[in-house]
Amino acid sequence: MNGILERTLGILELLASRGEGMELAAIADQLDIPRSAVHRLLADLVRCGYVRQSRDHGEYMLTTKLVSLGLSFLGNTGIVDVAQPLLDRLAEISGELVRLSVVDGTRLTWVARAQGARQGLRYDPDMGSDARISCSSSGHAWMLALSDEEALALVAQQGLGLPGEFGPNAPTSLKQLLEQVHAARERGFSMTRDTYTAGLSAMAAPVRLPGQPPMGIISIAGPSARFTDERMLALAPQLLDFAAQMAAASRASPFFNRKPQPVGRQPIYAP
Repeated sequence: MNGILERTLGILELLASRGEGMELAAIADQLDIPRSAVHRLLADLVRCGYVRQSRDHGEYMLTTKLVSLGLSFLGNTGIVDVAQPLLDRLAEISGELVRLSVVDGTRLTWVARAQGARQGLRYDPDMGSDARISCSSSGHAWMLALSDEEALALVAQQGLGLPGEFGPNAPTSLKQLLEQVHAARERGFSMTRDTYTAGLSAMAAPVRLPGQPPMGIISIAGPSARFTDERMLALAPQLLDFAAQMAAASRASPFFNRKPQPVGRQPIYAP
């Protein structure tokens, strides 16, 4: 990392993945930046209120200022206002975790959720993280609405992951991945079992207007012991119906109500 902006963003992204904080030396080593430069950047981030130090010469960690900015952005886009009532209803029907992820360029980010499980096993990840396109049901649902060439271009940016990094059924080759995407394309929705995480099953469908690329993905996820293939197939009509409702309601959101603009052969949304 060479530029000041690139280094600063690298520090923020690294600290975002380490809730317990990190010492200056560890940050410098992880990002391969001189310690003196990291110290200066951290001092600026502390001064601006984005980072704090847990104690003198101790770990640095993010403040909630970035969270506040993200929540303000989501509030102003209208995404949550549009999505939450539909997510709540689908979570009540399914009894599992329902999430909405939005397509932003080549990223697929979870931004809203509703938990339907009231007891027993609950799968409840943090919002704000990007979906792993190659092995998540949300990623497969995005790719089913694209051409194989466009789908593989997305995966090429993230990669398939290292052996053992994801679930035991995560695809280990592009051929295997395309087979799963083709099966999802035939159904109109994706189904995964033990691909993203061991013991997790999920299904997802693209949120899109007719003739348009997906603007988001709606998914249902739960423990594999309870969320079986039979249960997912039984919920498929509701999932597809709610995805269609979400697409129709998206016109009320400035974020969703954007014109798709192709960049190369990869469709993205732009103002």
